[in-house]
Amino acid sequence: MTFEALKLTRQFLSAVEEAGYQEPTPIQERAIPILLAGQDLIAIAQTGTGKTAAFLLPLLQMLKFPQGDQPRALVLAPTKELVIQIHAEAVKFAKHTELRVLALFGGVGYKTQLADLMAGQDLVVATPGRYLELYQRGGMDPKRIRYMVLDEADRMMDMGFMPQLRQIQELVPRKRQNLLFSATFPAKVERLADEFLLWPQRLEITPPATTAAGVRQFKMKVPNEATKHWVVAQLLNGPHAGDRAVVFVSQKSQAEALANYLEIHLKGGVRALHSNKGQNARLNALDLFRAGKIRCLVSTDVSSRGIDVPETRVVINGSVPRDPQDYVHRVGRTGRAFQTGDAYTLVDPSEGYALQRIESLTQQTLEWLPPPEGMPELETGKAEKQTQARRIDAEMRRIDPNYQGAFHERKRKPQAPKKSKGATSAGTHSGKSTQARKRR
Repeated sequence: MTFEALKLTRQFLSAVEEAGYQEPTPIQERAIPILLAGQDLIAIAQTGTGKTAAFLLPLLQMLKFPQGDQPRALVLAPTKELVIQIHAEAVKFAKHTELRVLALFGGVGYKTQLADLMAGQDLVVATPGRYLELYQRGGMDPKRIRYMVLDEADRMMDMGFMPQLRQIQELVPRKRQNLLFSATFPAKVERLADEFLLWPQRLEITPPATTAAGVRQFKMKVPNEATKHWVVAQLLNGPHAGDRAVVFVSQKSQAEALANYLEIHLKGGVRALHSNKGQNARLNALDLFRAGKIRCLVSTDVSSRGIDVPETRVVINGSVPRDPQDYVHRVGRTGRAFQTGDAYTLVDPSEGYALQRIESLTQQTLEWLPPPEGMPELETGKAEKQTQARRIDAEMRRIDPNYQGAFHERKRKPQAPKKSKGATSAGTHSGKSTQARKRR
């Protein structure tokens, strides 16, 4: 199928061609006609399959031309980085129209964004929190919204946005077209869809929690954090020398420690991405990575959704995510737009259960790889051993709520046998009698 067959108008066909799109992806081929027909839609597709264009192209075409001062379409996304990414795509597709598109996100002053809203907008891409804040400051009239998109709905649920989404739902008109896009469809997203959408069409381009077909997935046993640092450097200096890479960890402190290590042991530049980084630092790191001026990002899951760089060739899980859905999104940073990539998961002794959940969810068994040749025997520190033991205990309690835990088990001191009261009393009296006879 061609984009012409999807009944896009000439200005959007020109923008698509200039953006380098040759033919529609499956999600675009199936979603665009449904949306142009005015129906609500739930679309489940892997990251990197073109779902952003699948909702932006029909949305912009339905808006047609600038009208009034208030936004008529709202796209909600969970992170600043993703908002910026969607906004950039919208600007690219709307280049041959006069439609006005604005990105709204926190971490920056609100006055400039308020002024931009007052100047008139047609499409707003926003994080839920910043949208509500600017509404409360009198920046917009939600009653003008005719189209609403929830992008990365599963991530919004994970990040606790349900209260804000319900507030926004109360503000916008009931009569509107709703679109929900997600890479996975757990029960909590299904409940969200029930609240927000009316008789929606449902598309599943791939089964929920499926990783991209072009990504080879490996797992490797590694005993501790220090050894994981060494393995990451070996992979990026060896089989993936020169490739752009994203390394995922679970904690901000882990991201900083690994980025500092790679600064010394890796050529090409590295940056850490996590919620403690300032907005400008995070955006600058993403811009450098997209431009190829640095070749590695070390990121927590909170920052992962805005990393949309097709040139990313390798993903390394420096820690195994406890939520298997996060694994799907991490791996989706490579193999985007039907390209190929490699994903490695480094597994310490406490992460085997989390790996089992991932393989169960994705219905894939990752291929075991031997450690790189010459891997040093670095000692696992006492604090890390305790952390691993606690994780194992937590996993065992998930399986058996009555499990007491090897780490928390108290050592009982041997107790001397108790004497009966009678014996004690008799012995005492006997002792007193003997002492009395001696005194006599």
